[in-house]
Amino acid sequence: MSLSKYNQKRDFRQTKEPKGKVEKSASELIFVVQKHAATHLHYDFRLEMDGVLKSWAVPKGPSMNPDDKRLAMMVEDHPYSYKDFEGTIPEGNYGAGNVIVWDNGTYTSDEETATPEKTLLADLKKGRLSFILKGKKLKGEFSLIKLKGKQENAWLLIKKSDKYATDTDILGKNKSVLSKRSLEELEEKSKKAIRAAKEKTPSKKKNSPVEKAVFVKPMLANTKEKPFDDPDWVFENKYDGYRAIAVINPPQAELYSRNEISFNVNFQPVADELKKIDHTAILDGEIVVEDESGKANFQLLQNYLKTGSGTLKYYVFDLLNLDGNSVTALSLLERKELLKILFNKYDFENVFYSEHTVEKGLELFDLAAKNKQEGIIAKKSDSNYTTNKRSNDWLKIKTSNQEEAIIIGITEPKKSRKYFGAILLGQYYGKRLQFIGKCGTGFNDKTLKELYTKLQPYFTASSPLNEKPALRDTIQWVKPKLVCQVKFSEWTQDKHLRHPVYLGLRIDKKASEVFTPSNIKNTDLPKEDAMETKAKNKAENDYDLKIGKTILHLTNQNKIYFPKDGITKGDIVQYYNEVSDLILPYLKNRPESMNRYPNGIDSPSFYQKDVDIEKTPSWLKTKKIFSESNNENINYLICNNKETLIYMANLGCIEINPWNSTIQNIENPDWLVIDIDPDKQNFTVVVETALVVKEVMDELETECYCKTSGASGLHVYIPLGAQYDYDSIKILAELIAKEVHSRLPETTSLERSIKKRNHKIYIDYLQNRIGQTLAAPYSVRPKPGATVSTPLEWNEVNSKLHPSQFTIKNVLKRFEKKGDLWTPVLSKGANIKKILKKIEDQKD
Repeated sequence: MSLSKYNQKRDFRQTKEPKGKVEKSASELIFVVQKHAATHLHYDFRLEMDGVLKSWAVPKGPSMNPDDKRLAMMVEDHPYSYKDFEGTIPEGNYGAGNVIVWDNGTYTSDEETATPEKTLLADLKKGRLSFILKGKKLKGEFSLIKLKGKQENAWLLIKKSDKYATDTDILGKNKSVLSKRSLEELEEKSKKAIRAAKEKTPSKKKNSPVEKAVFVKPMLANTKEKPFDDPDWVFENKYDGYRAIAVINPPQAELYSRNEISFNVNFQPVADELKKIDHTAILDGEIVVEDESGKANFQLLQNYLKTGSGTLKYYVFDLLNLDGNSVTALSLLERKELLKILFNKYDFENVFYSEHTVEKGLELFDLAAKNKQEGIIAKKSDSNYTTNKRSNDWLKIKTSNQEEAIIIGITEPKKSRKYFGAILLGQYYGKRLQFIGKCGTGFNDKTLKELYTKLQPYFTASSPLNEKPALRDTIQWVKPKLVCQVKFSEWTQDKHLRHPVYLGLRIDKKASEVFTPSNIKNTDLPKEDAMETKAKNKAENDYDLKIGKTILHLTNQNKIYFPKDGITKGDIVQYYNEVSDLILPYLKNRPESMNRYPNGIDSPSFYQKDVDIEKTPSWLKTKKIFSESNNENINYLICNNKETLIYMANLGCIEINPWNSTIQNIENPDWLVIDIDPDKQNFTVVVETALVVKEVMDELETECYCKTSGASGLHVYIPLGAQYDYDSIKILAELIAKEVHSRLPETTSLERSIKKRNHKIYIDYLQNRIGQTLAAPYSVRPKPGATVSTPLEWNEVNSKLHPSQFTIKNVLKRFEKKGDLWTPVLSKGANIKKILKKIEDQKD
């Protein structure tokens, strides 16, 4: 069981670290010290006990000087076989970086006993270990002492005075005791290996089995109205064709639609061409037929399906797998670099590498408009490939108006026309299918007959719509199964297509995937309009709210949540609807611990971390993360958009509580927080404490920012930019808290126990631990008046300040006037090494 956490944190398909197994030395107990360049350089000190390596991370490394008391943070047990591990832990994995075995040897308890290992285990439990090291570098007596009253894993590593003690820096001996190379040499070797791999890639592995490539659903783009320039983005042409995933297992090559419909027969020339590739690979691209001017034309592609006339082209813009290795975790530019290297090996005729432009989206968009192309695709250059997900890291920006629409009916033909007069079009608006217009142009006698024949099996007597459209035509209803492509001039006020023209059927799309786009004028409900209906009809307890493509069914909106103030659940929902643009940047990609008040603030609340993905909407984003308190991996909700925020508010989440770190850097918080938590003091004492925090940080030449907690205290945040792990942050937070306490000993306390604080203000630095949460900026709090956690300017932190002055009834005007004061908290942030050096210099 002691190795379960070690195993949970590692993907052994990617890292060469040994799997967690219990093993023991034949005779003497061993120790090992590994030098580890992860997010920050540190030394891992490990002692064999009970079949595992008990482990501590020592940021400054061990010392042979008894005057040095080195902080050592106890971490998860490591397997015995880890004693010999040297090498590189790949990017994206826990502890990514380079490792050498800096020292090793044997050790024993400093007590002469018949059972030394049992003695050591008993001493470990007591929080005080004394032992003798017999290493190549570390020799003599040492102690590990647990810091009492502090967080559970903080210890001190101390050298005892003996014949080996010296003030010479032992860390100067910087080479591995196994490979005789320094960490810097290993890092250089690692870099050379990466460079060599890129130069040689793709190189076919001989005599080693390659895992078979299998179909994966592609990454999808969101829609954006206007083009932009940004050096962190690349821009590609938007092709007017069929999205196609190529799965290559030499000598076979399979082409699929985004829904795994085989394209091999329809687009055989492309499938045959891909057989030239003698590497296992998965490609993502678009199949098109171009007109004489080189412009992709969807109608020509439709004609090709019927007649076989025209030249197929497959433009490939991404690589998902190479030689059996998934590369989706690489950045977009790294994937495209590998793709280009791969394609340079072959002389293709109708398969092409899709070029891109860096930064200059406006220029490419203007060119696309000039050439009457469909538009462009913007992609974040450092983005990973997220399969089967629609992401804001990819954005489609259209120059012309084209839409996918579901055929839901046909009208009776008139005059000389045969088969039908027009097709009725629909799109999904949440779960509801809505009518968006009828289309009677773009057909000839041949296409009328072909389409009628395909629609006949789906004829139905009942309308698939909830409401019958205002049409005088005789209608033959059609089950919503077939999807077509249409072009049109504009959207009307009632969300219908004006002048639609039929372009052809989409064999690659399911009807269930066709939604009304979120960027239509008058379709995206403005903040004020979204709640206007509710305001006009207070009696309406439940109603639907559309956000983007999502329909939220809001319930019990008239339920009183704040009895003394008459504030309802609907008022909370409305507040979050209006403040979403401000709060979402501080929630993005962060696990949420939901504190739900289903019956208001005077009734019990409950925390919910684990989301039951079987019982919640499929569009909600979740992430499986190991929970210390639950001792298992659970599905945390991730709130990246307004619809999720409103969904949470509708669940009764009055306050919003995100983690301090994102799922991209789960071990590294984006900020350090000092939580100033009063008991019954006058709030001016809380203000005084915050100002002393500011004073300390000013002396350390480090920016910090203050907000009301929304309850009774203040929060001071120091931006860190996810540069350091939680263990390092806790050390710094404790140092800051101790310094503030030393300046205000009469009014503040560092005691975690409420009884021991003696009604003093608690300077809480323990919030800087993984999984800990605080109310987000702009979050409502479940306190009388519906107070809001409000960012402040430092000149506002004065004797006039009190958190009760900021409520949902008045803060919106403030936010509109002052803007987002919290933006700097997401900046690159402080340099901890410089801060610690300043602290040490101050002590000297």
